[in-house]
Amino acid sequence: MAIELKVPEFPESVDEGTLITWYKQDGEAVTRDEKLADVETDKVVLEVYALDNGTLSVAMEEGSILRRGDVLGSITSGAGGAAVTPAAAPAEDAPADNNDSMSPSVRKLIQEKGIDASAINGTGKNGRITKKDVEAHLNSAAVAEPAPAPVATPAPAPRPAPAPAVSRPPAEGERRVPMSQLRMRIAQRLVEVQQSAAILTTFNEVDMKPIMDMRALYKDKFQEEYGVKLGFMSFFVKAATEALKKFPEVNGQIDGRDIVYHEFVNVGIAVDSPRGLVVPVVQDTDALSFAEVESSIRDFAMRAKDNKLQYEELIGGTFTITNGGTFGSMLSTPILNAPQSAILGMHTIQQRPVAVDGEVVIRPMMYLALSYDHRIIDGRTAVQFLVSMKEMLEDPNRLMLQL
Repeated sequence: MAIELKVPEFPESVDEGTLITWYKQDGEAVTRDEKLADVETDKVVLEVYALDNGTLSVAMEEGSILRRGDVLGSITSGAGGAAVTPAAAPAEDAPADNNDSMSPSVRKLIQEKGIDASAINGTGKNGRITKKDVEAHLNSAAVAEPAPAPVATPAPAPRPAPAPAVSRPPAEGERRVPMSQLRMRIAQRLVEVQQSAAILTTFNEVDMKPIMDMRALYKDKFQEEYGVKLGFMSFFVKAATEALKKFPEVNGQIDGRDIVYHEFVNVGIAVDSPRGLVVPVVQDTDALSFAEVESSIRDFAMRAKDNKLQYEELIGGTFTITNGGTFGSMLSTPILNAPQSAILGMHTIQQRPVAVDGEVVIRPMMYLALSYDHRIIDGRTAVQFLVSMKEMLEDPNRLMLQL
């Protein structure tokens, strides 16, 4: 009995995905709960697992665009975990039955193009014909097609023959790869927000010495007590949370002709992943301790590296913080994470001369950048928001006392 492998259930706002990896080949034995494939969406990577022991039949090639309800393949139960005996494999001098071993998608393509399968050189396992083999055959046929014979009677000069329908080979030093679903969605959202919002950026700088002194004094005790390191990010999350409570416009968003003011603070933290930048959300940061914020961020960062973040963890943010300083950025203008109205950019800490009480001293300084939607946030509000954060970060006692 064959069990269909369907596309995993997409999140509500996701319409399609891409089959990026098969971990098993067509015809291989699989065991129940074994990971078979990864499907990438613009939000998360969804994993496909075997529903039973058996033999895998692949219906979709890697790179295929998938929609709800699509069938990736099937498992014929009863053969899982069993080794393939020599008698079951085709003899080395016996040609593989290419037509029977083709996946349904390849067989359909051959039928649509009216191609003789025996004329195609299969490069897959045991001579199996793959989609790339069919495309290569079509391209070679187009190139080899003879030009029409010349007409004996006088005729007007013929128009130039159209170029054969083949993909342009990459130029020397050039490499072409398809954009991932995540990258395409990021590109789309960035263009949309640039066209729909009135984005401005205001800057300030923070003397990081008070926070660095506090960390040096309490970091060992903090880690011993809570099992997590005391980093800079928890200070910025808590400072932003208090500032957002003072300036609710920065925590709001535009919805049509309405302004939505949120009575909660959910801070998105931009973290790097193999698929690109993702923004998991720390929920209700006004109710969390420093240790809980640090634990949440550390957990997000670790799972982002393994593509283990869940869709529910990437939605619902009201404000975003991105730390370009981890990559050495000195100053930048972050772009809004729609539909949010503001985003804070942190940058690298540099020892710089500054004036303190009339004297020039060397201090660890960081530039802050707040990009905001001027349709909802006035310039004065944006400046005061950053000043409020600066005051709390340069005097952590005020932050602890929520002043």
